[in-house]
Amino acid sequence: MTVVRIAVPRKGRPLEAVLERIAARANRTALADDIVSTLRYEKAIAKGEQEADRSVYERLARYSETADPTHPEYTLLRDDRESMPRRIVFDSVTIPTETVDLHLVGREEPFRALRKHEFALGFDSADLVLEEVVGLNPDPLAELSTVNERIDPRDTDVRLQAGLGDTVYHTLLATPDTANTIDRPLDRSFVDAYEGDLCVSPRYERLVEAVLGTTATENVTFRHPDCGQTEEAAIAATGLGVYLTVSGSTARENGLVVGQQLFPSETVFLENVAERTAVTDRAATVLDEVGVETSLPTQ
Repeated sequence: MTVVRIAVPRKGRPLEAVLERIAARANRTALADDIVSTLRYEKAIAKGEQEADRSVYERLARYSETADPTHPEYTLLRDDRESMPRRIVFDSVTIPTETVDLHLVGREEPFRALRKHEFALGFDSADLVLEEVVGLNPDPLAELSTVNERIDPRDTDVRLQAGLGDTVYHTLLATPDTANTIDRPLDRSFVDAYEGDLCVSPRYERLVEAVLGTTATENVTFRHPDCGQTEEAAIAATGLGVYLTVSGSTARENGLVVGQQLFPSETVFLENVAERTAVTDRAATVLDEVGVETSLPTQ
């Protein structure tokens, strides 16, 4: 059977979304559950929420089975940040299907691996696409379906093909006092009329500028959380901000009003169109059948 390599995240929600969808299509749900539970256990150890019964190298040897590619392999992620321990993360596994074998390969940043033409297919967060290659425009970017229109073909050959539907929204948040300063709903029109500080995570500045539009952000000054400060607390201190929120409960705990959902932070299926072949097309067809929520137009 022909094997196609596919770049996937090494850990976290995006990897779980990919595993669950592909495993369901290939009848390998037990495999996905095993990988997900292993990585959640290792995350708990890394965060000090769980005590390990063996050394990290003993656990790594126990998890990995290198003789059979259909069994998962793991690797050790070294973190240079102070007080951050080494963490076991996903490395690879091969999932057979009726038409092609899907070799899932863990990468810290799958989107960048596709940009460098190391892979033809992959999965990553839509956020990274907005942070790196989406052009800024006076008009806001509100949906996945319009992302490819904002990608300069001279900048990258990677295009979004579909979203997996594991959606968490970048949401506009404000204190009641700030929300009451302008007689408008807490949405993009509010930011358009607002002048002052807007709190965002440093990595999301360009993303927020894209999803709000450069016209709306013309009169705002981006502020960042202090070291050790949560995003919600920083937004509460600033008055207005944008942050990822699922239910809004943590925002309300910080006295914030939950406003408009600006853009979905969603795991997306990506293709480097310059690397397309008949074989990768077969793999893409299998992945499209996995249960993707939204097919996207390509440019």
